[in-house]
Amino acid sequence: MKKKLRLNSEKDTLALAKQIAEDVFPGMIIGLSGDLGSGKTTFTKYLAKAMGINDSVNSPTFTILKVYPASLDLYHMDVYRLEGVGYDYELDEYIYGQGVSVIEWYDYIRDMLPKDILTLRFKYINESVRDLVIEGSGPYETIIEKIGD
Repeated sequence: MKKKLRLNSEKDTLALAKQIAEDVFPGMIIGLSGDLGSGKTTFTKYLAKAMGINDSVNSPTFTILKVYPASLDLYHMDVYRLEGVGYDYELDEYIYGQGVSVIEWYDYIRDMLPKDILTLRFKYINESVRDLVIEGSGPYETIIEKIGD
């Protein structure tokens, strides 16, 4: 299933993150893509906040992975530097773990991921506007159906 949205402000991104946070589950995988500055980390910050995480969330570009403990842990990965390297980093325990995995640049490790994941493709339009394509199958279809309602 696929849905296209226009996010006209950070408030829209926050609302989207809150809506998705209502349905997070152990083992959930959210793949994020989009150019630098398109909103991937901003979305993750808002998702973490909506999941009850009060830590300062920033992109794990150089550390690859940050773990934010909560009633349902958040595993925030930025795999930009792993293009063609993926399996040298032992991310499986997180990707297939009991938390929620948010993976920026997920396409770089797509072959490591299960078939069913939720993907958000951000496209920068201007300072405050982003176009977004949300896609997923299996357990993610019901989440997508609710978005925007």
